[in-house]
Amino acid sequence: MAGEYLLQVEGLKKYFNLGKGRILHAVDDVSFAVRPGETLGLVGESGCGKTTVGRTLLKLYKPDGGRIIYRDEDVTHVPARRQRELCCKMQMIYQDPYASLNPFMTIGEIVSEGLEINKIGKDRAERQMMTYDLLEMVGLTKEHANRFPHEFSGGQRQRAGIARALAVNPEFVVCDEAISALDVSVQAQIINMLLDLREKMNLTYLFIAHDLSVVRYISQRVAVMYLGKIVEIGSAAEVYAHPAHPYTQGLLNAVPVADPEFEKSKQYKAMTGEVSSPINCKPGCRFASRCPRATEKCRTEDPLMKQVGPDHFVACHHL
Repeated sequence: MAGEYLLQVEGLKKYFNLGKGRILHAVDDVSFAVRPGETLGLVGESGCGKTTVGRTLLKLYKPDGGRIIYRDEDVTHVPARRQRELCCKMQMIYQDPYASLNPFMTIGEIVSEGLEINKIGKDRAERQMMTYDLLEMVGLTKEHANRFPHEFSGGQRQRAGIARALAVNPEFVVCDEAISALDVSVQAQIINMLLDLREKMNLTYLFIAHDLSVVRYISQRVAVMYLGKIVEIGSAAEVYAHPAHPYTQGLLNAVPVADPEFEKSKQYKAMTGEVSSPINCKPGCRFASRCPRATEKCRTEDPLMKQVGPDHFVACHHL
């Protein structure tokens, strides 16, 4: 249905040539869609390609295949001028608040840079007031504008990074492990702030994380990724209540619960086996080497996405 989705990703691919005939399949035929005002959580182990998906969507990496459709427009390959316009509509909050801010610029200069480049506001005075408003929106003050990043804590730096992303009034924001480098108490503050900003500014998030509890709290829908492929996607309530893919079951089983009896009663077994290499991948399910259900078919044929419930899809031969 036209207009139902803000962003649609179809068969997205991103490979890296490591030399000597070795090709790293970082993102391999990934498809999903995000509705306006929705948060899609993207979870998986470190190194599975989550961040590469986010960076490829924003063209920080050039896609090697597939399509990126934004508001019913194919934006996979667009002229530089159109790409600049899209940069205002699609922004990223980076994982490391220490590395993502220029240490030689003040916080005010960092936040206002997007306003200056895109000529937002009538003049410098108006852009300065907009910068102050953005800082206050994320829990900082205008007094912070003249300080440098090294004078701030990790949580304050991440707030500045969020203000920078919101400066150009985006519609879609990739939150790339935006809280993983922060203390737990600060994480809660940032998560609640992101939820408030989503409602206030009508934002749509791709929330990349490996903390399943956080993803369940902030997301309406969840996609589970393993070695460059999405293996399960659906509503958060459905995926957490009825995980269908063995990898999703293993992830949920690994979440510790402070109840010995409950831990003993867990129905899914811990994952074993070696992780397959994402270099020069062969046909077959990438999870086969660790899957208790794996058969010869799993090792030779790629599983297709199958619907197992309302808005719940799984790529597995043995559901």
